Amino acid sequence: QVQLVESGGGLVQPGGSLRLSCAASGSILSMYVMGWYRQAPGKGREWVAQIDPSGRSSYADSVKGRFTISRDNAKNTVSLQMNSLISEDTAVYYCDAQRAQSHYWGQGTQVTVSS
Repeated sequence: QVQLVESGGGLVQPGGSLRLSCAASGSILSMYVMGWYRQAPGKGREWVAQIDPSGRSSYADSVKGRFTISRDNAKNTVSLQMNSLISEDTAVYYCDAQRAQSHYWGQGTQVTVSS
């Protein structure tokens, strides 16, 4: 069993930055593919980025070049650095962990981009 807790959300102006963090407990994080999803009001959950155990990352086209995912296996954490934020980035952001048939989710953290 893996427990995931996100932090770092908040209100930011367009063009600003935020850094989300996800702390994992209950298992060895280094064995999991870690990722971030988001869900905007009235929309479905959208994949944002992921990083595999070797550190290889991938991104949705909508955030490529603006967001950076990273992991610290020693601290059992994964982070999402979000730069050049736009209003369309407003959503609840969820951390996830996947390994084989196991898939775990955090409770989400709200990111609001508004002037």
